[in-house]
Amino acid sequence: MTQKNKGYADLHVHTYYSDSTFSPEEVVSLARERALSAIAICDHDSVDGIAPCVKIGRKCGVEIIPAIELTVDDGDAEAHLLGYFMDYKLPWLRKRLKKVQYVRIARIHKIAEKLKAHGIDIRPSDVFAMAGKGSVTRFHVAKAILRSGIVKTTKEIFGKYLGFGKPCYVPSVSFSPEESVALIIKAGGVPVMAHPYVMHNDAHIDKFIAFGLRGIEAYHPEHKSSVAKHYEKMARDNGLLVTGGSDCHGLGKHRALLGTVRVPYELVEKLKEEAKRIKNSK
Repeated sequence: MTQKNKGYADLHVHTYYSDSTFSPEEVVSLARERALSAIAICDHDSVDGIAPCVKIGRKCGVEIIPAIELTVDDGDAEAHLLGYFMDYKLPWLRKRLKKVQYVRIARIHKIAEKLKAHGIDIRPSDVFAMAGKGSVTRFHVAKAILRSGIVKTTKEIFGKYLGFGKPCYVPSVSFSPEESVALIIKAGGVPVMAHPYVMHNDAHIDKFIAFGLRGIEAYHPEHKSSVAKHYEKMARDNGLLVTGGSDCHGLGKHRALLGTVRVPYELVEKLKEEAKRIKNSK
């Protein structure tokens, strides 16, 4: 089978089970429309969207890669770690993630209090309604602020209030770098650093490598060509896999990014091989 026949994959996609505006049906249908062979469902601290996507994907001929995006507190930076091919049905994993979602709920109340002190009054109940079935995030807070009309763009909201280190930022979970890598590996998954450029400090990546990181997301909408090449080289120098994806949040970033960043299916096969090694080593 030639590479052309194997097709391409988008290895970073969200559903409304975290902070996307798209349902599993919309995600998989769009993937098929954009001729993707596979997509990875990487909801924030949640695996609830995987099973619905798998069911729909079987009917549509789109392979669904089970994945997750964990939020990690690394001291002076917020990091995001992707986990591919985890056994997402494990009871202990689902129990741990449920605890994280409870923390996220408490976080929204704290953010609302801070926003009120800065003249922005939103109701946590409105934020939870927007999240629906999903893991509630800062994106849902931003949507509530936009509806109020006080601030006009999501970029401005994160830049002034909700971004890491900004006055209304509240840490979301207690995952440490070591714990996040260990959790993914324990579940038989492949830990990969998400959009590393966002941290603006590659020293953080070295820490994750020491704990067992297996890959770096070099290809991302926020990584221009020179940045992607930089992380390709870092991955090669450290014997890590290279991945990429659109980080699609439905229409949350004003347009559907699904498939705008895609990688050859060969990279999916490499992730599968690494996942098999991890499971066998256990």
